[in-house]
Amino acid sequence: MGRKFWVPVSAVVALVVVAVGLYWFQPWKLWVDETVQEAVPAAPPVASGTPDGPGADSPPESPTPTPTEPVTVAQGELISHEHATSGTVSLLRLADGSHVLRLTDLNTSNGPDLRVWLTDAPVKEGRAGWHVFDDGAYESLGHLKGNKGDQNYAIPASVDPADFTSVSIWCDRFDVSFGAAELARA
Repeated sequence: MGRKFWVPVSAVVALVVVAVGLYWFQPWKLWVDETVQEAVPAAPPVASGTPDGPGADSPPESPTPTPTEPVTVAQGELISHEHATSGTVSLLRLADGSHVLRLTDLNTSNGPDLRVWLTDAPVKEGRAGWHVFDDGAYESLGHLKGNKGDQNYAIPASVDPADFTSVSIWCDRFDVSFGAAELARA
């Protein structure tokens, strides 16, 4: 087993290492932007009135719809961590009582396995803030839809938004924050 054996084996091993490295790091995402432009969410109007209450025999009053505009519960500005990141994060309460996290004017790098997290961690400037968001309580709202633009993330009904004080654009593959925002209550 001389050189004729080891040259092809080394080439195959090198090819496998390169393929795994490309899959793991996905370097092409640094040059590919994904822009998402979602409208501000609105819930259907909720009718108020008592059609079955006292005076049900009298002519029915026309129900008065409550506003469908979302109410901002908390808001913050994204700061950069591992990658340059900017934009506004808003926690919105819709007319039906549900909550949505909205990213506006998001601008960050694309990357492998990026997620949007609600967390209870403090937002720290610089390298000290890169790895703190998985230390305490957090709730993943799903994969980041795009690294640029405006986007909405529904908060499950089982999650109390009041339990969380910050948002992170989290790279789950490398356990690092691309950027984060402290949520200031409105």
